[in-house]
Amino acid sequence: MTSTIPHFVGGSLIEPDSGRFADVFDPSTGAVQARVPLASSGDVAAAIGVAEAAQPAWADTNPQKRARVLMRFVELVHRDMEELARLLSSEHGKTLADAKGDIQRGLEVVEFAIGAPHLLKGEYTTGAGAGIDVYSMRQPLGVVAAITPFNFPAMIPLWKAGPALAAGNAVVLKPSERDPSVPVRLAQLFVEAGLPAGVLNVVHGDKEAVDTLLTDPRIQAVGFVGSTPIAEYIYATAAAHGKRAQCFGGAKNHMIVMPDADLDQAVDALVGAGYGSAGERCMAISVAVPVGEATADALAANLVERVRELKVGPSLADGVDYGPLVTRAAVERVERYIQQGIDEGATLLADGRGFTVDGHEDGFYLGPTLFDHVTTEMAIYREEIFGPVLVIARAGDYEEALAMASEHEYGNGVAIFTRDGDAARDFAARVNVGMVGVNVPIPVPIAYYTFGGWKNSGFGDLNQHGADAFRFYTKTKTVTSRWPSGVREGASFVIPTFGH
Repeated sequence: MTSTIPHFVGGSLIEPDSGRFADVFDPSTGAVQARVPLASSGDVAAAIGVAEAAQPAWADTNPQKRARVLMRFVELVHRDMEELARLLSSEHGKTLADAKGDIQRGLEVVEFAIGAPHLLKGEYTTGAGAGIDVYSMRQPLGVVAAITPFNFPAMIPLWKAGPALAAGNAVVLKPSERDPSVPVRLAQLFVEAGLPAGVLNVVHGDKEAVDTLLTDPRIQAVGFVGSTPIAEYIYATAAAHGKRAQCFGGAKNHMIVMPDADLDQAVDALVGAGYGSAGERCMAISVAVPVGEATADALAANLVERVRELKVGPSLADGVDYGPLVTRAAVERVERYIQQGIDEGATLLADGRGFTVDGHEDGFYLGPTLFDHVTTEMAIYREEIFGPVLVIARAGDYEEALAMASEHEYGNGVAIFTRDGDAARDFAARVNVGMVGVNVPIPVPIAYYTFGGWKNSGFGDLNQHGADAFRFYTKTKTVTSRWPSGVREGASFVIPTFGH
């Protein structure tokens, strides 16, 4: 009998009562391994109520004690790393090593959030006026929601929950229904670490659950990562209901390869960043932009050789470079893009369609695909494919390459490979993209800097993790204080001014 992955509300596993379910697959075999409930609006409302009841006491817990819970949580995740990574791989399809990286990247933000006692400090000015002091304090928002994607089932929930919890909020997490088990286990580990029951709750669901989170007045803020159309919808709906929102969408990340670049290093970077995790990363490099025909010809020739050597197989197998995609529908979607690229006139150098793995013929596999002579008008250049497809879009010179990355509708990440410091510095300053790598193919910032894209890759004023996370999950209260000295000055009808 297929198992059911329960909700986690009030510190306990809760069996569903909505009667609606979705299948959770093992992408390596194509078999259904579990089912996940799709919460009703009533289920979500109940979870919000539990969070609302638990939040005040958690907010009143001093920041140092809250930080100690996060410290213990990090220890517990390291204790259970192997179990968590295997569970993640079995539902997502990424390799075991990549799954551990997913978890570790999430933990790094939790570790940063342990610094909450410092990050939550306000400001204080004495003598702003005669006998007047002014100070500010950061206070939690209350109950916040996190709606997270399938491609990082540990990292993104932890990017949201870590700072939100450290700041004194309660969280209702709605993870992807495609790989929902790890978020539940992480919530259980938070409770084991000392988080009071009800402060972090996990409800599974689809649009009905999402819309409830967006419209319920008890939810004060919403964090989302996913596709751009959904990010736009969530941002607009949340804002219309008076909520803060930070919503991160799609990407089409370029990597500029200058004529002076170390070609071997550039090829290594493109292969890893383009095909790692089957390309199911918002920070994957999906467009290689070699500058000059000689650079392009050499890059294409080297990439073809490397792509042929890639090993694709079950996520838990040894020696695999990347595993299956998350669902059969994902494979079919990417295959449609490959055919569209052919139809539009791109040169197909490697075709990953029809790829099978012996003994796992029903798995959701797609071989590495490589296109050359891709133009900016083609759909495979303009749209996010989210699969193991790398395209080469040739640029005549540096300015053309810079313009390609800057003018694309997505502005998540970009990289330049060069030995020229002047070119790198100019590129970093001028490119119209939120995160830039210099000889670094996937420029995901470390936890104490912020993560966020520009243009249609990000909606909202504040980014994920870093100091922005604490700005997003708190509200600032400013107090102007005066203790009368016993001298009565009478009523004043003039707006107060200090220093005069």
